Amino acid sequence: MPKVFYTQPDGTERVVEAEVGDSVMQTAVRNGVPGILGQCGGSLSCATCHVFLDERHADDFAPVGEDEDDMLDVAATDREDNSRLSCRLVLAAGQEVRVTIPETQL
Repeated sequence: MPKVFYTQPDGTERVVEAEVGDSVMQTAVRNGVPGILGQCGGSLSCATCHVFLDERHADDFAPVGEDEDDMLDVAATDREDNSRLSCRLVLAAGQEVRVTIPETQL
């Protein structure tokens, strides 16, 4: 089973077991992790899905594609080199992923 380590802006960490094939976003929504909502479809400008992916896990996922790149440019939080959309981070068996939730999403 994959695990996701969610770090809040104040440093509080919550570890959640995930289902294989679910995204970091789906896992957060299912488990009530603050700062990530499952409401998307363009109207929220990716303001509730943006996370900072721990650099140790960068190679575990496909690189940022053009559409994700465009969506990150309109996120509520300023973009950083490790910015990703949590809905695009799909989890594999045995995987452990660490992400930080931007302060502006709380």
